[in-house]
Amino acid sequence: MEKVVHDLLAPIVRSFISDWGFALFQKLATWLDAKIPSRAAKVVIGLLLGLTAIASIVIVTALSGF
Repeated sequence: MEKVVHDLLAPIVRSFISDWGFALFQKLATWLDAKIPSRAAKVVIGLLLGLTAIASIVIVTALSGF
């Protein structure tokens, strides 16, 4: 029974965490876009935010046991 519940909940939890993380970092990137004037700085900040989003999703998913 535990495996069935895990198999049903794992995709839902992953989807929720991924969507929530993406929305959070998208809002942050939009806010920072107005604050940073240079294109090169925007690219660097965007890359750092993307890496942070990916890492945080992986870490939260691993810590939650999925």
